Amino acid sequence: MTARLAIYPSLKDKVVFITGGGSGIGASIVEGFVRQRAKVGFVDIDEAASNKLVQKLKGVGAAPRFIPCDVRDIDLLRAAIKTVQSEFGDIGVLVNNAARDDRHSIESVTVEFWDERMAVNLRHHFFASQTVADQMKRLGGGSIINFGSISWMTATGGMPAYTTSKAAVHGLTRGLARDLGPFNIRANTVSPGWVMTERQLKMWVTPEGEKQLDQLQCLKGRLQPEDLANMVLFLASEDAKMITSQNFVVDAGWV
Repeated sequence: MTARLAIYPSLKDKVVFITGGGSGIGASIVEGFVRQRAKVGFVDIDEAASNKLVQKLKGVGAAPRFIPCDVRDIDLLRAAIKTVQSEFGDIGVLVNNAARDDRHSIESVTVEFWDERMAVNLRHHFFASQTVADQMKRLGGGSIINFGSISWMTATGGMPAYTTSKAAVHGLTRGLARDLGPFNIRANTVSPGWVMTERQLKMWVTPEGEKQLDQLQCLKGRLQPEDLANMVLFLASEDAKMITSQNFVVDAGWV
């Protein structure tokens, strides 16, 4: 059966900025907003995948604007946001998606590695939000969507810097929601379960892991990137205008 998915009229012509939009969950988010007829700008470190995505979406809606950017470089990130604003107008939706979930042991972590993981998984969420806040104020409101993870909720081992940063993401969301709420700016977290992205399938998914999923998930299907994109589209829309400061778990019933 082919699913008939929602169209959100409030997203048409909305200016959207997405980090980590070149592949995986981020690419599905970019495509979702393009199909909603939004004006989409996105950054990613993977230029080949990002350009391929732009080509794929030609003719679907307004072409997304890709800007190469390593989100660990805050000056570059701010410049990319400014570029999207200058080309499309003030940004009304921010999706902080970029992250890396490389496995690592407690013993292997150095100060430099720890700081780099915070930079790629947490720090840019704040500075992107800070940069778009005045734009959203001028618009009379906006939606900030931060990507967390269920990893810290399930006490997942083998990646302490990742689980720490992802737990902190929701703390940031809560603080942003309180401080920006008077300006009608909403902030929410989306926390995925184990999503079957190309990267996950290549690096981490094993027959044993699939058996574990069948035991842990209430629903026996496999999470796909578009399942997360659908939640993001809802939270970005005016259908969610009174939803803020919340953590939305999309994990097929694991947590």
